[in-house]
Amino acid sequence: MTKVDFDSVVNRYETYSTQWDYVKDRFGVANLLPFTISDMDFKAPQGVSDVIEQTAKRGLFGYTRWNNPEFKGAIVNWFDQRYQVTIDPQEIVYSPSVIFSLAKLIEQFSQPKGKIVTFSPCYDAFINTVTANDRQLVELEITPDVDLQQLEQIFIKEQPQMFLLCNPQNPLGIAWSKVQLKLMVDLCNQYQVAIISDEIHMDVVRKNTEVHSLAEYFKQVTVKGAVITSASKAFNIPALGCSYVLLPDEDVREMFLFTLKQKNALSSVPYLGMLATIECYNHQAEWLDQLNDYIDDNFKYMAAFLKKELDIDYPIPNATYLGWIDIQSLGISMADLQKELVEKQRVAIMDGQIYGYGGSNHLRYNLGAPRSKIEIGLNKLAAAVRAIKNRA
Repeated sequence: MTKVDFDSVVNRYETYSTQWDYVKDRFGVANLLPFTISDMDFKAPQGVSDVIEQTAKRGLFGYTRWNNPEFKGAIVNWFDQRYQVTIDPQEIVYSPSVIFSLAKLIEQFSQPKGKIVTFSPCYDAFINTVTANDRQLVELEITPDVDLQQLEQIFIKEQPQMFLLCNPQNPLGIAWSKVQLKLMVDLCNQYQVAIISDEIHMDVVRKNTEVHSLAEYFKQVTVKGAVITSASKAFNIPALGCSYVLLPDEDVREMFLFTLKQKNALSSVPYLGMLATIECYNHQAEWLDQLNDYIDDNFKYMAAFLKKELDIDYPIPNATYLGWIDIQSLGISMADLQKELVEKQRVAIMDGQIYGYGGSNHLRYNLGAPRSKIEIGLNKLAAAVRAIKNRA
């Protein structure tokens, strides 16, 4: 495979992009340079465009069956070749999105008013989805060197019905080790807590970093369990609309299918999303390897920049393309920084407070972009900090 060009800037305006065209929804101002929503500013693999173009020429877009050997086989092969995990094809169930899967499994694995534990800071959709479904979210604040003994104490104290894991963790970028994941499984078994592992960030990791799927432990999980994931994050294809769930228990799987098909009337997969998933898993592993190398270099650049310009010691995370920047040492308020970034520097960087406990004094910075954009954004961040300090 030839070298992929991740340096070229592509114009995402007028594509109805949540990150670019609708940045005003979250920041109150339009036309900001965004480092916000967790999609990337890269084109999807060329193979995806080729498959879509060929399909468009055929002009056939009828109702489409997801339960086919090509779709399931691509997923099985991906887990086998990428993670050395054996997946039973029968465990695979289509879902329109990872968060839809989460919402339906919350209904299935817990009761109204029941408690759900997750590590925090966490993906803000976790917070919204749990609370909107009339469950109580219990946030266990963590750091990259988290002591999982705290998890047992939370299980004992709160008696939750479900544990929601982000694996790897967004926004801290923790790639959970084999020992850590096994301990989580053991605790869920011991205290009869259902477990869901959101593994959408699994494919974006630093070089030589090992990641481990909950699916490795399906035979040891004695409670209700699920992996919810998609190819959309790693290959930048969320707009094509296809995800899947791994459900090892047959009764759980049948109930999920009943909820999907009978209760919610969802049975036909978006054809292009399914084809893109098959293409990515079967033919785009090297594209992903090159992407990860590029993201690695973006992180290295950011760490060096933050140290040189702002004297921030930034620890590069093991996974995701999301930077988690601690600004506490700068001695400025987040409110002042956000005001300066938006109004003067015309840049949008996420305030960590929306990600729950432990998010204060942090920025979540999307590094899934060409280096030139990363450089501009970091220079604007440094300029904002200097401007605030000069006014003090």
